[in-house]
Amino acid sequence: MDNKIFTKLSYGVYAVSTWDNGRPTGCIVNSVMQITSSPATIAISMNHNNYTHKCIEESGKFAVSVLTEKTDPAVIGTLGFFSGRDTDKFEKVAYELKSYMPVVSDSCGYLTCKVINKMETTTHTVFLAEVEEAAVSADAEPMTYAYYHKVIKGKSPKNAPTYIAEN
Repeated sequence: MDNKIFTKLSYGVYAVSTWDNGRPTGCIVNSVMQITSSPATIAISMNHNNYTHKCIEESGKFAVSVLTEKTDPAVIGTLGFFSGRDTDKFEKVAYELKSYMPVVSDSCGYLTCKVINKMETTTHTVFLAEVEEAAVSADAEPMTYAYYHKVIKGKSPKNAPTYIAEN
């Protein structure tokens, strides 16, 4: 099988955030999709090994920040390549509270969500969530996964669904 085909699927780059016992935590994901517009419902895919996964399971809520082509790559590095188990990621990433959820400031919009269902796979959970609040906060181009790889020259962490081991 040619795994490179997965790099041809269209994705965005998003920060998913939630709470860890009163402390904001989060990670980078590329699998966020709208399910319905009314009621507004989305789905996200998250690796079972991500600390954010555990925190979403416990809180039942999360936020999605839509990152832009101008988002500081350090935001992606901090949220995407360190674990919230042992790192206070939001010590270095600016955020605002929206509907009591941490939202990355360096983004073009956000959604705050309540988990309503989930589907388990071997490695990931697909969380189905009702959107409670959403807004566009900047007129900027959302970052795509292709842009992240081609322009920023970013890599995928091992827990990412799009991770392909280099030979």
